[in-house]
Amino acid sequence: MWGMSRRRLRQCVDAGKVVEAIREAERASSGEVRVSVSRFFWGDVEKAAARAFSRLHMEATADRNGVLIFVVPSRRRFVVLGDAGIHAKVGQAFWNDVAACLTAQFARGAFTEGLVEGIHLVGVRLAEHFPWGGEADRNELPDDVDFR
Repeated sequence: MWGMSRRRLRQCVDAGKVVEAIREAERASSGEVRVSVSRFFWGDVEKAAARAFSRLHMEATADRNGVLIFVVPSRRRFVVLGDAGIHAKVGQAFWNDVAACLTAQFARGAFTEGLVEGIHLVGVRLAEHFPWGGEADRNELPDDVDFR
């Protein structure tokens, strides 16, 4: 089931729950989280994730604390990318932990649960290193799931 089309994954994922998980993570921190689901393509998934990171303006956050979960369902691949600010705080081991969480959930077909759990893990670390800035804190990026 994991090797499905983007359209089929869109039908399987409860985007409302994913958006709510993003909003919850962002309420506790100044960080920004996005989820992008890509169509099938040939080529390097990590390079495509980096292009999506740029296309979605993830590097435009004031503290460079944006995190992108980039999913390519037809290729059974995903990438978790953190901008320079958050990566410097958490290191590669943390991204590996998030990836392990997503892998376990996706393998059993629990895509919504996997995304929500991964976003929660990211949100906890963002709140630890980039706590919410009060009323001055603003939502710098959209919270929707990107299905472009």
